[in-house]
Amino acid sequence: MERKKESTTSRLEEILEHSGAEKLGEYFDKQPVYGSDSENVFGEYVKSVIREKNLTQKQVFLGAGIDEKVGYKYLSGDKHTVKRDIIIRICLGAHMSLKESERALKLYGMSPLYAKIERDAALIIAFNRRIYEIGDVNEILSKYDLEPLYDPRMTEEV
Repeated sequence: MERKKESTTSRLEEILEHSGAEKLGEYFDKQPVYGSDSENVFGEYVKSVIREKNLTQKQVFLGAGIDEKVGYKYLSGDKHTVKRDIIIRICLGAHMSLKESERALKLYGMSPLYAKIERDAALIIAFNRRIYEIGDVNEILSKYDLEPLYDPRMTEEV
C-alpha cells in the first residue's frame, strides 16, 4: 500500500478553504485523514506533529516528564487519562504551538485552553512564547499562585 504524503494542517486548511463539497472525495484520496482507518485520532495527530518537528516520542515523553511506557500507551490509545495536565505536558514535550495543543486537547476529548481562566491564560502565554520546559512553565504558574502542572511521577493517577 502506498503511503500518502502528509501535508501541514495549515496547508490542508488552505486547500479546503478553496474547495467545494464535490471535491471532498478527491481530497480524501490524496490526503491522510485521521479517523478514516483508526479510532485513535489523538495519537495519530500527536505522532504526525512529532514527525513534523523532527522529534522522537522518547524526547517528547522525557520533556513532558512522563514515563516512556505510559506515554506510548496514551498515544496508542491503550491508556486513557482524565488529567488534562497530562495532555498539556505531552503538548509541551512535543513543542506544539498553541493551535496544535488546542487541537490535541480537543481530539483527546478535553476542553481547549480558555483565556478567561487565569491558569489557562498563563499556559497560553507559555505556548505562545515557546516555553516548553515543564519547570519553566511551573515557575510562571507559581509566580501567580496558580496550581503547577500535575506531575504523574509524584502521585498515582486517578
